[in-house]
Amino acid sequence: MRVSDLSEIFAISEVTVRSDLDLLASSTSIQRVHGGAMLDRSHSRPEQTFEQSAGTSPEEKAAIGMAAADLISSGESLIIDVGTTATAVARALAERRDLADITVFTNGLTIAAELEPEIPRMTVVLTGGTLRPRQHSLIDPYGDFIFDKINVTTAFVGCNGMHPQEGLTNINLPEATIKSRMVKAAQRVVVIAGGSKLGRISMARFADLDEVDLLVTGSSAPPELVAQFSDLGVATIVAE
Repeated sequence: MRVSDLSEIFAISEVTVRSDLDLLASSTSIQRVHGGAMLDRSHSRPEQTFEQSAGTSPEEKAAIGMAAADLISSGESLIIDVGTTATAVARALAERRDLADITVFTNGLTIAAELEPEIPRMTVVLTGGTLRPRQHSLIDPYGDFIFDKINVTTAFVGCNGMHPQEGLTNINLPEATIKSRMVKAAQRVVVIAGGSKLGRISMARFADLDEVDLLVTGSSAPPELVAQFSDLGVATIVAE
């Protein structure tokens, strides 16, 4: 699309069009070209599987997992989301030999597998639901009932995008629906996201920034975005 065409279609100035296109290019799948913008097909990729994601930034995910696990004390109840970063959180929690009387609700089979050896000092509750193989996750139908009946201390929630204006978003609609229920069931919401997720926008919004208490991210996080989230009231831990 050309800037001049967009200006005419939306009845706005070309200066405004250029500004909006620059913003979209920084966070979504368009590419700025001379005089306009085009679809950036290099970013139009299908969702990665759990196994594909596991090979991306493993050190950063491990650091995020340890920083997140350090937030927990004995006696707490938790929700742990699905995904490779969430699995790193579960692994770090299992290594916290000082913890006891922890209850974890999860819709992730990999989370349950990491924590199973820690029973009985940790109680693991799977949500039930329909198995989604790409992330080894449990979703609707029948994946939602438990979140309406619990009130946990902390929820560790992942995302495909965290944006200053658009909040938390996810590439998959069924998982986004479950994530929104996780957020509502927790007294404290901790977003666990590598630096590559910050500033991005995916298809399905599941929470606004005012629903987030803390962001735990990695060393690849752009400092300007970390500062922007802080200005918006989201405390941030950058795990090294």
